[in-house]
Parts: sequence; C-alpha cells; structure tokens
Amino acid sequence: MTSVLKTLQGVRRKMKESDNQCRTLQVTMPNLSHTPADIEFNITLKVSQGMMSKKKTILKDVSGLFKSGELTAIMGPSGAGKTSLLNALTGFATHGVTGTIRSGDKLCELGDKNSTAALKEYRKKTCYILQDDRLNPLFTVEEHMWFAADLKLGNCLTEKLKLSVIDGILDTLGLVHTKNTKSSRLSGGQRKRLSIALELIDNPPVVFLDEPTTGLDSLTTTQCVEMLKSLAQGGRTIVCTIHQPTATIYSMFDQVYLLAEGMCIYDGSSGDTVPYLASAGLQCPKYHNPADYILEVASGDYGNFNEILAEKRGQAEKVAPVVNTNETKVQSLSCGKIDIILNPPHELYKFFILFTRCIIQLHRDWSVTYLKLLLHVLIGIFVGLLFQDAGSDGSKTINNMGYLLASMTYLTYTSLMPAVLRFPTELAVLKKENFNNWYSLKTYYIAVLITSIPLQICYSFVYTAPSYYLTGQPQELYRFAMFALVLAIVTVLADAIGNVIGSCTDPVNGTFFGAVLTAAMILYSGYVVLFSDMSATMRAVSHISFMKYGFESMVLSVYAYGRPPLPCPETKDYCPIRHPTELMKIFSFDKDNYWSDIAVLFVANIIIRIIAYLTLKRTIKSTVRA
Repeated sequence: MTSVLKTLQGVRRKMKESDNQCRTLQVTMPNLSHTPADIEFNITLKVSQGMMSKKKTILKDVSGLFKSGELTAIMGPSGAGKTSLLNALTGFATHGVTGTIRSGDKLCELGDKNSTAALKEYRKKTCYILQDDRLNPLFTVEEHMWFAADLKLGNCLTEKLKLSVIDGILDTLGLVHTKNTKSSRLSGGQRKRLSIALELIDNPPVVFLDEPTTGLDSLTTTQCVEMLKSLAQGGRTIVCTIHQPTATIYSMFDQVYLLAEGMCIYDGSSGDTVPYLASAGLQCPKYHNPADYILEVASGDYGNFNEILAEKRGQAEKVAPVVNTNETKVQSLSCGKIDIILNPPHELYKFFILFTRCIIQLHRDWSVTYLKLLLHVLIGIFVGLLFQDAGSDGSKTINNMGYLLASMTYLTYTSLMPAVLRFPTELAVLKKENFNNWYSLKTYYIAVLITSIPLQICYSFVYTAPSYYLTGQPQELYRFAMFALVLAIVTVLADAIGNVIGSCTDPVNGTFFGAVLTAAMILYSGYVVLFSDMSATMRAVSHISFMKYGFESMVLSVYAYGRPPLPCPETKDYCPIRHPTELMKIFSFDKDNYWSDIAVLFVANIIIRIIAYLTLKRTIKSTVRA
C-alpha cells in the first residue's frame, strides 16, 4: 500500500511539472466542445398505490421545451411533481413513465423496452446532480477532480491537458483555494459546487440539478444560481428544480416551468410571469415577489385556477421540434490549433483508476484498516492466552475444540458485519457515479473485490498466527498452513455473505439478519450439537452451514494426518479424548474430507460473490428507477 501511494505521489509531482510547462508555453485552457442540445418532452407518470388500488397520476401529459443557453427552473408547491419530472427527464426513474423525449434528432420513447438503446445514448449527453452532495469524505477537492478526469477523459489526454481542464473548472466555480481541502471539511455551498465541477469534466451539453440551493444561505444561494447562469450562457442546457426563490434569484432564470397538481400551469420567462397571470385575471400585488405569488396561486390560496391556467397554457402555440443536423457522436477537445478526439476510456483503464482510489481510501480510513489489524492481533493474543496449551494437552481437547469454533465465529462475525454496512454506506456515491456513466458496475465491483479480499486474508492471518502458537497447536508448518487456509477462506466467505445482505437490506435489518445467520451457522457446525445426535432432517439441513465444513477442516488440520495421541498431564488421572482417531469418531468427521471441505468453501465463495453482484445490480436499478 505504501509503495502504491509513493507511486501516486510521483505522478502528482509530474503533474505539477506538467503544469509549470503548460504555463511556460502559455497553452490556453482546453475547452470541451459540444453540440447544443435542446430538450423537448411529453411525459405522463402513473404510480401504483397498492396491489388492488388504481394508479395515481403524478404527471398529467406535461410537455415543454428546454433550450440550450438558458437556465430553466422547474417550480411548484410540495407534491406538484418537480422531482418526478426531473427524474423522468434524466432517466433516473423509468417505472410508470410514458411519453417521449427528443434531443436534437434523437427520439426516446419512454416506457418502450425497444427504446433502451436510445435512452442510454441520450443519457450520455446529460448529467444529473442530485439534491444531496454525494462525495467521498476522505478525498480532497483536487483528488476528486483527478479521479473524475481519469474516469471520464481517459488516457488520450496528457496530464498537462487534464490539469488545465481541472484548473479551469475550479477557477470558474471558485474552488481553486480549496484544492487541498477534504470534501468533509467543505461548506455546503462548496460541496454543491464541487458536485457540479465533477460532472463538468467532460462538459455535458445538458445538466439537470435537483434542488441545488437546498441548505444554502441567501448569499451562497445567489452565488450558486449566478454560477449556473454563467454555465448556461456557455451554451449548455441547465435545468434545475427550486422551491421558493427570492425575487432577485427568480429574475435570473431564463425560463420558468411551473407545475401544480401534475399539470404545467406556466411555461415562460421569469419576467413575463406577472403579465401572464394578469391576463388570467390574477393581479400580483405591487412589491410582491412574483415567485411567491405564482406559488400561492398554484397552492390554491386565491381559488382553484390550476386547471384554467393549464388549459390556457395548452392553448398556446406549440414550439416546433428542434432538429440539430450538426450533432456528432464524439466529443472533441480543442487546445490552441490542436483538435483531440475524446473516446470513452476502456473499462480496463477505469478499473486501474478505481483500484487506485480503493487503495487510497483503505489507507486513509484508519478505523477500517489499521485499527482493525491491531484489534485482530490483540484478540488473537487474548484468545491464545485464554486457551493456552489447549492444543497440546490431552486433558483439554474439548477446550481446544472450543478454541477452533471460537476462532471461526470471531472471524466470521468481524468480517460479515462490516460487509453488511459497506455497500449501504457507499451506495449513494456508487449510484450517482454509475448513473452518470463514470464506470460500469462490473468494473467497480471487481476493483472492490481485488482490494478487499487480500485485506480480509490479512485480517485472518494476523489473528491466526499468535492464537495458533499460544494455544499450543502442532508446530508443523504444513498444519499451520492448512489451518490458516481454512480461516482465510471462511473470512472471505463471511465478507461475501455480508455483501449480499448489505445489498438487499438496510443497515438496521442487515445487522439483525447477519447476527441471526451467524448464530444459525454455529448451531449446525457440529460442535454445539453432535451430528450423531441430530435427526436425519437436521443433518441434511446442516449441509447448508458453511461452518460445518470450516469446523471439520480445522479439526482435521490439527488432529488428522497421522498425529500421535496427545500427552496426558501427570496431574490428571484420566484424559478421555487424547487419541485423534477417537475424537474423529465422536464428532463424525472423516479424516479424508479436508480438501473436499476446502473445495466446498471455495465454490461457495464464488457463488456468493456472483449473488452479491447480482443483488447489488438489482438494488442500483431499483433505487434508480423507483
């Protein structure tokens, strides 16, 4: 891990050298060119309220046109359908959505399974910045930007050009002075701007934002909207939802799209709001905020005018579809007189970027790595002292069996529970980055596996080594290797099971299911109740318990393969189970089952890992499309 970090530091130094060279040569900041993309839509959204109840209409055939170069605000009272419309426009929620979205000459039929490819192509031109700022707290602003640049721009650009892109965006959004600040220490406004900056790396022509001003003070809110206005003036289509802006902020919007009861009751410029309402007989009081007044009208404070305004708006002349014949499938980056074609980076390249990010995250999260390593060593010593010499004393054979089960239980529990919480903790960031086409879920999952599995094996080894020695187990290298192999596989398997539980349930239910599952595995391990005392049905059920195979292989690793009878201390009159063969007979273990048990555990690992990926994929899709 240290060598990897040194390598990354070397890369950073080269980046700074490239930055100096860039400034010396006076290379202008590269600007990612794009074709302006207008968004024309007609959407209906119906959701089911129960198995037998009728569907409720959330959006009633709403239509409109969001133009490039303009900042559009979607407004409306609570429950009007603002976020629902935004989710439908971005493809973030597709369940129950029907209608069409046209961008340039591309038409997406929502609700049509045959239009999936068109929707994916449309989503490549857009990005969606959610209301909550989903950022990893362990990385600095500059590191966030570098990871985004590597994942979005790939390696077709030099580090010098990437650095100029990053610096240009940070300068535009006023984040240059926070480059070395971790995201956990940023203010609310800075975190919001960083979320926007990350999506601007590849300069998408369409940007959707859900409540970008939520939680910000009035000054920061004004700065945020001014920033969005400047981004729109650069040729982008900027669409955001906003709840109740001030008059100053309201006047900054080029277009206001007002929803009420699932209908559009106003679609026009912010400056035409008062005359439009006046034409319908609604006079806005002098010195009254037009945004407040139109929301009061939408809320029914002056009577129910929503259907009248929706009909009035529907009678207006419809805007003809915009067809952009100059749209191209590739994006280009211009720097001076050089044009560079940007193709999406290969998933293998993205894997190495994600792998590096995972390594840095593990290095910085001391509670997950260093503290856990220290605790495993201390617990290994404590358990070893508690069961001291149990492995070499013929009178303590039952105690030694307890040590074997306790070791497997401890490593299972300490691997399963953190794994239950891993994906729920990272789900928000994963969902955002995956939806905005940073990388595929498969690439992320493989990167997580390759970084977490060696760490789990390391955890099991630092516990096994001291406890094995202190408990007086056979001091033979091959037996220790067999013993450590069992615990390593069990540890990795418990981590995989925790991932399945964590990707299926919330953290509260996940910890409960994890504890219950661990207890069930212990009951069927063959120690609490001997297999010979179980009914035929219970013996059949015990084959489901991975601890059955783990416990048997651990016993075989220290007692099988020709181990002689254990010595009986002179202080003891009789040692009932000092012969390994007698022990095998009591616990119904077959001395030839070690490698078959290892094979079962190994295959179970592969199956559970595949199930964990599928459940995570299902969770991502369900949370995105719900």
